[in-house]
Amino acid sequence: MGVVEEERSMEAGLLPRRYQNDDEECRITACVILSTFVAVCSSFTFGCATGYSSSSEEGIMEELGLSVAEFSAFGSFTTLGAAVGALFSGKMADTLGRRGAMWVSDLLCIVGWFSIAFAKDVIWLDFGRISSGIGVGLISYVVPVYVAEITPKHMRGAFVFSNQLLQNCGVALIYFFGNFINWRALALIGAIPCFVQAVGLFYIPESPRWLAKIGTDKELENSLHRLRGRDTDISRESTEIRAMTQILEQDSKSDLSDLFQKKYSRTLMVGIGLMLIQQLSGSAGVIYYTSTIFRKAGFSVAIGSSILGLFMIPKAMLGLILVDNWGRRPLLLASASGMCISSGLLGVSFTLQKFQLVPELTPIFTFLCVVVYIAAFAIGVGGLPWIIMSEIFPINIKVTAGSLVTLTSWLSSWVVTYTFNFMFEWSAQGTFYIFSGICGASLGFIWLLVPETKGLTLEEIQASLTTQHVTTFLE
Repeated sequence: MGVVEEERSMEAGLLPRRYQNDDEECRITACVILSTFVAVCSSFTFGCATGYSSSSEEGIMEELGLSVAEFSAFGSFTTLGAAVGALFSGKMADTLGRRGAMWVSDLLCIVGWFSIAFAKDVIWLDFGRISSGIGVGLISYVVPVYVAEITPKHMRGAFVFSNQLLQNCGVALIYFFGNFINWRALALIGAIPCFVQAVGLFYIPESPRWLAKIGTDKELENSLHRLRGRDTDISRESTEIRAMTQILEQDSKSDLSDLFQKKYSRTLMVGIGLMLIQQLSGSAGVIYYTSTIFRKAGFSVAIGSSILGLFMIPKAMLGLILVDNWGRRPLLLASASGMCISSGLLGVSFTLQKFQLVPELTPIFTFLCVVVYIAAFAIGVGGLPWIIMSEIFPINIKVTAGSLVTLTSWLSSWVVTYTFNFMFEWSAQGTFYIFSGICGASLGFIWLLVPETKGLTLEEIQASLTTQHVTTFLE
């Protein structure tokens, strides 16, 4: 009983710190910028993998003689491989550290991209897709967690959202150059950021929160000094990190059974729910098979892909700007609303096409709806689930919870990417009506359960979600 009261007292001592002057902890140093850039280099590869199937579809199917079913399998193998990577992502990040896990991811992605680039048959093509997928599954967890753990609280959302920005840069590059470059050369482009990151990782510090977890106090302080500046007093931040880590480590070990304790129920529900919303809303299907949608609507694939490629980066920048101004919840609600409306209108567009009504307007209307859908996805649902996931899980359950949530994301993404072409052939309009309904239902989930984490330290967020004094904290 005395231990419990002492732990609650320590937690209560952490929470009021958000009202104190913490200007020094809010400094953005060159090391933070460099570390974030190196980390999100792999997000660029993530984006390349996402857009690759859309841009390479015609070339691969023609050169290697793939059927629709074989190409659908190829397209979905990234998400299937990522589900495998997700199983080990948390444990690897916990055992090897955040940097070590990124090195492993780089190796897998490089092998995968080269296997695709030099593939002579479907076996090597699929092997490469699975290998790069496993690497993507690792970094999809590790990168947002690492960036969240090194950045000051007042800019954490924007820095973690840069993960989504670089993903969009990768998609944009593949969409744009896919119209002019052979699919093999396109695969080699996807491997370039992996080499950049592999070198850059030698020059950035390890996550101070991971260093606190493994008990290396000197390395923890060195990491914070590099991140906050050599002349900065990091004693308060390092003490806070050690204290919360000690509380959570004493509370329980990272075991699967810990996830289902009552105090973690909301945290786990939010993490899994947001990932299901992100994928079952149809985002992976739309982005992976944009060319199929344009072709079905009668819109030029080359023009549509080029315009989308140019549009990808500015609309991702919008989310980067808004995430720490609007907050997580408003941006998620706006994003889900936009996706719901645009999906519904895509269903209307293909309904009009089916009944041959206003056929001259259907192609351009479909294109505009796809643009709105992807823009709405990018500013919120695309990146915010990863930001919130990196913020809400305490260090003691981060391994198992992060792995479970990431696995949920990639398994549901695999279901969508594999079934999309079959659903689209069954009923183009029905497919988007289903996606619209899921987006509409997600609004209630976000409104009722998703917490606002803007402007809070990771320790404050985790204490507020796991302590019994939640109401007091929020007040």
